[in-house]
Amino acid sequence: MSELPVAPLKRIIYSAGAKNVSDSAAAALGRILEDEAMVIAGKAVELAKHAKRKTVTTEDVELAEKMAK
Repeated sequence: MSELPVAPLKRIIYSAGAKNVSDSAAAALGRILEDEAMVIAGKAVELAKHAKRKTVTTEDVELAEKMAK
């Protein structure tokens, strides 16, 4: 089960042009986004550790996102 609320996920899909969105479609998007977020977050943590920091910075997250592509 996704930790992301369904309503904001539905709004994202609606903003992409959908006329109707099922709860299951929003939940599926939530699972996909959470999986991607975990990959990026893990890479960001690795970057912070490599820099001998405990704090993950914006730069770590942005670089991790670029590395994930």
